[in-house]
Amino acid sequence: MSEEDRVLVTRTIPVARERVFEAWLDPEMLRRFMCPAPGVELGHVAVEPREGGAFEIVMLVGERELPHRGIYESIQRPERLIFTWESANAPAGSRVTIDFAQIDAEATEVTLLHENLGSRSSRQDHLGGWTHILETLTGIQMEATSHG
Repeated sequence: MSEEDRVLVTRTIPVARERVFEAWLDPEMLRRFMCPAPGVELGHVAVEPREGGAFEIVMLVGERELPHRGIYESIQRPERLIFTWESANAPAGSRVTIDFAQIDAEATEVTLLHENLGSRSSRQDHLGGWTHILETLTGIQMEATSHG
């Protein structure tokens, strides 16, 4: 795998690991942080938070709809989440792995690896998007979720 084929982003989130993990499986929480750039809004968000379950996130840029879809391949609460990622900018076979490492009771290191992006252009787009998403996640307040 070449460097231009993957994106790696790490951030420390000042929230307990279980709550950070569950935010990625909760449609209401996803609406709060899953925007890859200023000016992007979320339309439809649907998740089936189980292994083999699908998700769909439709991002809105002005009048344009940008659908993103995938399948949850592995849900290892609260340590790791693996899912496929397909959009106009990411080829089929693109995969995201997110690791959640507990630093202490109220801090989590989140490491996101997006592989098989296919091109330097796709890598650059996703690097910016995932960086903004994790920065947004760092800044939001999280309530307890109910997927435990």
